[in-house]
Amino acid sequence: MKKHIGVLALGTLVALAGCANSDNFSGDVYTAQQAKTVQTVSYGTITSTRPVKIQDGEDSVLGTLAGGVLGGVLGSAVGGGKGQDIATVAGAIGGAAAGKAAGDKLNQVDGVELEIRKENGDSIVVVQKADPKLVAGKRVRIVQSQGKTNVGLVD
Repeated sequence: MKKHIGVLALGTLVALAGCANSDNFSGDVYTAQQAKTVQTVSYGTITSTRPVKIQDGEDSVLGTLAGGVLGGVLGSAVGGGKGQDIATVAGAIGGAAAGKAAGDKLNQVDGVELEIRKENGDSIVVVQKADPKLVAGKRVRIVQSQGKTNVGLVD
């Protein structure tokens, strides 16, 4: 049994190694690094919007772990000897992938892709959390700092 737990742990760690971070953009939320920094402000008009999904928060480690454990347990019930070891690892990896996908889906938030024509004539696209007030034709304030952009309505 100890051997199977070690194999299960190894399979789960392999699956976790593929995880990557994602960014979360919102017009009303700034990171700690953006606070007290010089930010560039420009103005423009939204020319079009498109609904998108934003992967919110960190990777779904809990979903990955739970899926890996469940998949490993199910895989360990198959066969015996080396075949059982292979099934345990395959089950752990497959379960971890399925658990990560399920966790990621739960961590998605509604977002909007804003195409904006700036006053200088340039067009830019910014993705951030959805705000029903941000619609085509609205004048907006664009705040940029450290590679991050926040868009909000002009009062």
